Amino acid sequence: MSREIQEKLVSDALHFHEFPRPGKLAIVATKPLANTRDLALAYSPGVAAPCEEIAADPMAAYRYTSKGNLVAVVSNGTAVLGLGNIGALASKPVMEGKAVLFKKFAGIDSIDIEVNEQDPKRFIEIVAPLEPSFGGINLEDIKAPECFEIEEALRERMNIPVFHDDQHGTAIIVAAAVINAMKLAGKDIATAKIVTSGAGAAAIACLNMLIAVGAQRENIWIADSKGLVTTKRGNAVDRWRGAFAQDTDKTELAEVMADADIYVGLSAAGALKPEMMKGMAPNPLILALSNPVPEIMPELAKQVRPDALVCTGRSDYPNQVNNVLCFPFLFRGALDCGATIINEEMKAAAAHAIAKLAHEPGLEATTHGVPAIFGPDYLIPNPFDQRLILRIAPAVAKAAMESGVATRPIADFDAYRDRLRRFVFRSGMVMKPMIERAQSAGKRIAFADGEDERVLRAAQVILEDRIGKPILIGRPSVIESRLERFGLTIRLGQDFEVINPEDDPRYRDYVEEFHALVGRKGVTPDTARTIVRTNTTVIGALAVRRGEADALICGLQGRFIKHARDIHSVIGVAPDASQLSALSMLILDRGVFFLADTYANIDPSEDELVSITLQARNHLKRFSIEAKAALLSYSNFGSRDGDTSQKMRAVYDKLKLAAPDLVVDGEMQGDLAVNAGLRERYIPDSVLKGEANLLIFPNLEAANLSMTLLKELNNGLHIGPILMGTAQPAHILAPTVTSRGIVNMAAIAATEAVG
Repeated sequence: MSREIQEKLVSDALHFHEFPRPGKLAIVATKPLANTRDLALAYSPGVAAPCEEIAADPMAAYRYTSKGNLVAVVSNGTAVLGLGNIGALASKPVMEGKAVLFKKFAGIDSIDIEVNEQDPKRFIEIVAPLEPSFGGINLEDIKAPECFEIEEALRERMNIPVFHDDQHGTAIIVAAAVINAMKLAGKDIATAKIVTSGAGAAAIACLNMLIAVGAQRENIWIADSKGLVTTKRGNAVDRWRGAFAQDTDKTELAEVMADADIYVGLSAAGALKPEMMKGMAPNPLILALSNPVPEIMPELAKQVRPDALVCTGRSDYPNQVNNVLCFPFLFRGALDCGATIINEEMKAAAAHAIAKLAHEPGLEATTHGVPAIFGPDYLIPNPFDQRLILRIAPAVAKAAMESGVATRPIADFDAYRDRLRRFVFRSGMVMKPMIERAQSAGKRIAFADGEDERVLRAAQVILEDRIGKPILIGRPSVIESRLERFGLTIRLGQDFEVINPEDDPRYRDYVEEFHALVGRKGVTPDTARTIVRTNTTVIGALAVRRGEADALICGLQGRFIKHARDIHSVIGVAPDASQLSALSMLILDRGVFFLADTYANIDPSEDELVSITLQARNHLKRFSIEAKAALLSYSNFGSRDGDTSQKMRAVYDKLKLAAPDLVVDGEMQGDLAVNAGLRERYIPDSVLKGEANLLIFPNLEAANLSMTLLKELNNGLHIGPILMGTAQPAHILAPTVTSRGIVNMAAIAATEAVG
């Protein structure tokens, strides 16, 4: 890394930590404190009720307090990252960062506690009494060998999970990499020779973990800064390293590298010399985990041994051994079943779950261009693979239950996995009714962008979850080669159908039908032939019109309005609609809101807005949501006159006549739509109670600006746009949509097709 880049990184990091407010953590209340009654429930006198329940039954704390989802990140700052013993206070940014990762990846609340005490016995006496406050303790950045003593004592004294992540988090991921490397190389871990440079906390934990998944102690060699750990060194070796001491006269790591299958480096940059690799066994696994510079750089290792499998701790190389692959999800499973300890069975379950996930094709590609296909450059999953929590947490909870350390066993693992899925994919809760309705209906969904990687990954999920039957529009040879490149298991002709724009037997029929539709709109037969060869949205729309597909998904390339025109020309408008319109769903921390019309009509008329509102109401019913509509304007119930305020008043009057049962009010400003207290000051008897969930805007400018601002300012998840008013189901994706977004839109389209 150049000096300029390093200086820029330092400057950016300091700015990141200082602004807009110092630090990375804040406390957020989970209950409202809006009035005197809230205060009476939250504090005196209401708080006495849960206190009495907990005094009578300590387990009630998990029902009435945050204990069951709260972890303490505890450190004394004696071994911080690559910085060494910098002290408790200087370690605080790291501990805050750890707490942020708990929240981001597993939804676990965490508080960092920096203890200014380096004597292990006194440190233990400070931490052990914290048990009533927390559901678990994550020990962090404590130097060896004190960390072993501290963890052992706290595990014995505390009846909640105590986990030193520097040891066991790394060990679990290393074990997963070893499991998969042995599988790939066709070797047996029980006979594998393992050599290790580094004998600190992480190294010892890695070796113990490898034994837990099948390695044999007699096949393990370990070296520290003084050379090989052997029985000849006597008192120079503590009991933790001594467990791996070999009875040999050899003194250096290089002397035992011959025929080694696995090298584990947790030491220092350059510790593994190229010449030491030459005599290793075929297809050796190199775990060079020193950071930021590994024991040997991957390109040098590959140059010396092209057959080597290489893992590092760096994010700019494949096979990154990163603790975030493990610790959030391990704690998630442990907390959710009320585990009193994180034992070897739970750690092994996590390792096997991580290893198994690498064999499954991912929903998204990896971050640095490496295909998510099990192989030399994909031994372990990407740290940002959203499925990690779905695999690790249930496996850990099940292992805790089977080993007898779970105090609150999970009765329904399907429901538990569903809960985790809703956390990972925030759309899970609101999309569930759609997906359940679509499942097993067998609706055929045509994808205009059938060669796109996101569509191919989505198609795999759509088939696995029985949401529908994909029809991919694209060249079969391209689709098949990309399926292989991305490690996807679905197969053309067996799992899905393809419409080939270059050579489809229906081409002549498609041209004739398309020309019959648009021939009197300036489209000649030759132009029609060209369009049907090149415009995949038109091809998909024709398939839907002819009954060869039940729904269309398009839009990854090109402008929304162009796709809308093609859909309008071929599929047409529904009998109860005068135009196409777009409904956007925003999932915010505050709740789910629907906005219309966010993409299609620049300045809809009163009658068009009435139609849009009623169509939106029908879509909300598909989500099992009752519409509560607010007609938005810059005025409140006649407070100002103007074109849009008068238009929205007229829309209200027409809606009351057209749909008397619809819960709707307006015109009103945005704050009144979501704040019932404010709204009641104007219209105390409004039929609209609580928050509106359907926001109808007077024009496209207001709707689109509001939608994009709300999404960005609130880290909202956008689902849509949902195209309304089509004669048959068709939707236009945003070009930035993810594979998960495509799956959601496919479920919506399939549900519409069900009726």
